[in-house]
Amino acid sequence: MKVNNYSVVAPALNDKLFGTDTSNNNETCNFTVQSIIDLSSVSGLYAQTATSPSVTNSTVESTIIDGGVGTLTVPANGFVVGDSFKATLTGHVSSANNEGLHIRIKSGSVVLADTGVITMPTTTTKHWTLDITFTIRAIGAAGVASIASGGMFTYNKNSSNALEGVNFSTENNTTFDTTAANTLDVTAQWSGATAANIIYSEVFTLTKIK
Repeated sequence: MKVNNYSVVAPALNDKLFGTDTSNNNETCNFTVQSIIDLSSVSGLYAQTATSPSVTNSTVESTIIDGGVGTLTVPANGFVVGDSFKATLTGHVSSANNEGLHIRIKSGSVVLADTGVITMPTTTTKHWTLDITFTIRAIGAAGVASIASGGMFTYNKNSSNALEGVNFSTENNTTFDTTAANTLDVTAQWSGATAANIIYSEVFTLTKIK
């Protein structure tokens, strides 16, 4: 594997690395991995490779993520302060007029951010996009650790194909815990169960940006 031009063997957390700089006449060097996700610095962590299950005709909160390449899990004690990530999802949505749609961004059962309940207009197989940015502000157990999350959910409605959406920005410094493994999930929940309400994702990528 390579870390910023250095060819290395994948280490355990806090291991010293001995590598070869392939961009500088194969000069050797030593450095330390402070975070397991340092190995993927400024690179892709996950790419969904199938369309997610549809959340439709139900009021049950359900995932809109499907299988893919990479991982959505950071192991216990794998974060360091300043770790930052970007997630982007796109898909299609249909909704009856004035139906409520609630999107949540979660680590397991812990809510990191959410859109609140969006009162949807009439939509029929319209495009939607969800952009999310996360930054680790503090590490530790729940009550000590902190993560800031912000982003925007946008979609087209039938009327004039107009673009609408909501944005959000929040900090979780109460239930987020970096001493446990964290697995990212994004869920959708309808306020009413009707066959006209459908949402699913087709593209989802997660990237470490810092």
